[in-house]
Amino acid sequence: MTSEIFPHDVQQVLDLVGIFVFALSGGLMAVRKNMDIFGICVLAEATALGGGVLRDLVIGALPVAAFTNSGYFPTPLVAGVVVFFLHPQVERINRAVMVLDAAGLGLFAVTGTIKAHDYGLGAVASVSCGMLTAAGGGVVRDVLAMEPPSLLRWDREIYAVPALVGAAITAILIGIGQLTPVNAALAAIAAFTMRMLALRYGWRAPRAWHRNGSRAGEE
Repeated sequence: MTSEIFPHDVQQVLDLVGIFVFALSGGLMAVRKNMDIFGICVLAEATALGGGVLRDLVIGALPVAAFTNSGYFPTPLVAGVVVFFLHPQVERINRAVMVLDAAGLGLFAVTGTIKAHDYGLGAVASVSCGMLTAAGGGVVRDVLAMEPPSLLRWDREIYAVPALVGAAITAILIGIGQLTPVNAALAAIAAFTMRMLALRYGWRAPRAWHRNGSRAGEE
């Protein structure tokens, strides 16, 4: 059983790039919270690997991939050290980091969905695991940093929704027997494109019906 959609070496490189970029965002959050080197590395690890760890625990893929793949655990530590020494420079290229983060979101939404399906989950559960893989690490990061999870905040551009779209497309492709590396890549690109458009145009999920008419003190 495998969640790889590309040749192994290509998949490994893509995974490590995605992990590294996710870890950068976790490390930057730690810097903003004035954490020490240990806190920076913890948030880098949690952001990069948290979603995959939660997915593997849910589907029973033990031991989890974060600890069985020799490249997964050290990569966030490298990112944490980079942020520790070079956080002003990393902040300056934050736009590029966000682009790569969106690409990682799409990739992990697809691979997470495929892995959940490979372990016997149905379509809905597989889509949920795909979204969890892509966005779960950010939730763990925010909780550890004592922040409201950003994907639950109405004033942030949609993040989980693009992951959900990529995961749903993947599940549909699996269901109709049309999952190929090309189609899987297109599903990841769809999630990536939606996330980038959300950043470009400020797309946000709607709040409760008539919520905008609530009293000002409750806004």
